[in-house]
Amino acid sequence: MKAVRVHELGGPEVLRHEEVEAPEPGPGETLVKVAACGVNYLDIYYRSGFHWGGHHGRRLPYIPGAEGAGTVIGVGRDVSEVQVGDRVAYGISNGYGSYAELAAVPQRHLVRVPEAVDLRSAAAAMLQGMTAHYLSRDTYPVGPADTVLIHAAAGGTGMLLVQMAKMRGARVFGTVSTPEKARIAAEAGADAVIDYTREDFAAESRRLTDGRGVNVVYDSVGKSTFEKSLDALAPRGCMVIYGQSGGAVPPFDTAVLNAKGSLSLNRPSLTHHTIDRAEILARGGDVLRWIESGRLAVRIGHTLPLTQAAEAHRLLASRKTTGKILLIP
Repeated sequence: MKAVRVHELGGPEVLRHEEVEAPEPGPGETLVKVAACGVNYLDIYYRSGFHWGGHHGRRLPYIPGAEGAGTVIGVGRDVSEVQVGDRVAYGISNGYGSYAELAAVPQRHLVRVPEAVDLRSAAAAMLQGMTAHYLSRDTYPVGPADTVLIHAAAGGTGMLLVQMAKMRGARVFGTVSTPEKARIAAEAGADAVIDYTREDFAAESRRLTDGRGVNVVYDSVGKSTFEKSLDALAPRGCMVIYGQSGGAVPPFDTAVLNAKGSLSLNRPSLTHHTIDRAEILARGGDVLRWIESGRLAVRIGHTLPLTQAAEAHRLLASRKTTGKILLIP
């Protein structure tokens, strides 16, 4: 089969499209013919050698890609929940192997795709959709009394998070960097959109809340937004960092959280919110059902052939994209 492999860690240029041996499904695994795979910051972190704790966690060479959708064409021993012919999607927070024509995927991670949902939309929604799901329901359970600030509101996760926070009745502010992104965030349902290149988002958040501040900030940017995000929070507000596209937050004195209003700080990951099969089915199932019913809109910003994986990584790292980037084998 054709796949993209990483033979040495580095920039996008280390992604090599080549012929490799097709995988065989082991016990508890299925063989999925990949219709589309999602491109995520996680893929960039692993490829560049950076990951939490400084370990990229991959034996070289490896096939990147933690997310995809397709059709089951083979099953290994002890597979009972899916069968050949099923349309499935998956997002594995520490996964790999999807930048390929075929992927061996543990059945515990597979969620059936409803007939009314196309496979590209399913592939685009799994990792970011399940992330937005746990952020808005578990890390800080958003409710009608809450005002929420979401950074990168026109990005893949940001757009889904805006919609899910609105589903739960919250008032939602989103930050963006361009007029086009502002339009997208507003279409997703944001009540106010702040262009952080022209406005102080902390001051604007306070102005919009009559000086009080927001109840929760969801931040996937990190270094460049962290301090001002704390300033945007109301007393006893919650700061949630779930990514670091703008770099890692430097060490800081936790007494700052007290001084700024008894704030709390969360650094969650999808890994710890998809621990068992029931949780994966609940989160992934909700996301796909909401897409099926029209309650959740998925925006696919770029669709590239698998041969252009390096370009997909460059686009994502530029932080100029909106919605999801997909690779098509």
